[in-house]
Amino acid sequence: MSEPQLVKVGIQGAQGSFCEEAAVDFCRRHGLDNYRPEYLITSARVMSAVESGEVAYGVMAMENAQGGVVIESMYALASVRCEIVEMFHIVVEQCLLSHPGLAIGDITEIHSHPQALRQCRNYLADHFWTRPLVDEDDTAAAAKLLADEKLPSTAAVIGSRLCAQLYGLEILTEGIQDLKNNLTLFLGVKK
Repeated sequence: MSEPQLVKVGIQGAQGSFCEEAAVDFCRRHGLDNYRPEYLITSARVMSAVESGEVAYGVMAMENAQGGVVIESMYALASVRCEIVEMFHIVVEQCLLSHPGLAIGDITEIHSHPQALRQCRNYLADHFWTRPLVDEDDTAAAAKLLADEKLPSTAAVIGSRLCAQLYGLEILTEGIQDLKNNLTLFLGVKK
């Protein structure tokens, strides 16, 4: 018997992103056992890869219960003809991550995707109201930047538990999102 063909799935995010978690869920539900994620970071790159046939499917975030519509995904979706395979939700639990040993009081700035920063608005206002909040392209990409020492060693990032494991970061606080049932709507598309 021949090996089933490898299916490429483009995701909006880096390794360890919530979109990767959504893509795993999407592939499981659609019987895509032999797939490889393509970490395309932005919705525009996902949609371009779907349109060109570089990937068979694309998965991207469309809306979060707290953070609202993901504008970049709306623009990307409007720019390309595609078939929507499925719209589905996953629960997103945001964590505050740092280099091991950094005390919360020593954090000088916080980096993450604008959606993640919006989802944690109250927590950030209560605990870090004097610290700069810096927009990044992706939660997992921000975690990788911190791990690769491309951000200040006193910076923290908002991301997933998986990011902490993948990039050797410490979870300072779990569940920092303002809504405890923090649902994000994802879209699975194909050409």
